[in-house]
Amino acid sequence: MTEIPEHLLKRAQAAREKTAEDAAATSASSGPSDSRIPDHLLERSKAARTGGASAGAVAVADKAAAVVAAPVGGGVPVGAGPGGHTQRLLTVVKSGSIQEVKAAPIDKVHTWPHLLGIEFVAALACTAFLFIFSWVVNAPLLQAANFNQTPNPSKAPWYFLGLQELLTMFHPMVAGVTLPGMGLIILILAPYTDRNPSNKPEDRKFATSIMTVHLMFWAVLVIIGSFFRGPGFNFTFPWRDGIFFEL
Repeated sequence: MTEIPEHLLKRAQAAREKTAEDAAATSASSGPSDSRIPDHLLERSKAARTGGASAGAVAVADKAAAVVAAPVGGGVPVGAGPGGHTQRLLTVVKSGSIQEVKAAPIDKVHTWPHLLGIEFVAALACTAFLFIFSWVVNAPLLQAANFNQTPNPSKAPWYFLGLQELLTMFHPMVAGVTLPGMGLIILILAPYTDRNPSNKPEDRKFATSIMTVHLMFWAVLVIIGSFFRGPGFNFTFPWRDGIFFEL
């Protein structure tokens, strides 16, 4: 076992004796109600109790200014705490008080597999229907084309008859480029013009009106070109001159 040096033992013994003498002298000179609180703390507490609310507020403000302001000569700021620290606790925020948790249900589903699965099945069903229909029903093909004899009237396929009908009314630049281009641009800009987030058709009156006007305009042109145009692509009535249209 390591022995403690003799000079350290003597120093510890002297310190214990001095502490005992100081305690005895303090208890002999003080009354039974005296405490070991320093005098400057007792005076500060007494002044705070007798000073009133306004005096206490001024004292707090003075202390805050003294803590922030450092002395001109350097060193520890006036009113600093132990070790020269000047930080103060402003408030205590409870954990989680600034967090807001919401668990509201939403009416949305994932694209895969909910939407794409249904679309894939629908595409397979349409493909199977077209395959069976084309197998059972023969296409209405005409005889071999004769380049020495042009059919009269010479009509485009039904999905292009709208453009052919416009060519009878306007210049080719207007009928083939300007009007179709303006229609496509309007349809492209429609989602950016109507920003209604609703998915209900009754709430989307603007979008429904734009698409209805487009379809009706094109359908009327196709119907006129199919059933109301005869030889020379002249206007005729189908119930009087017959139908000059074949699929």
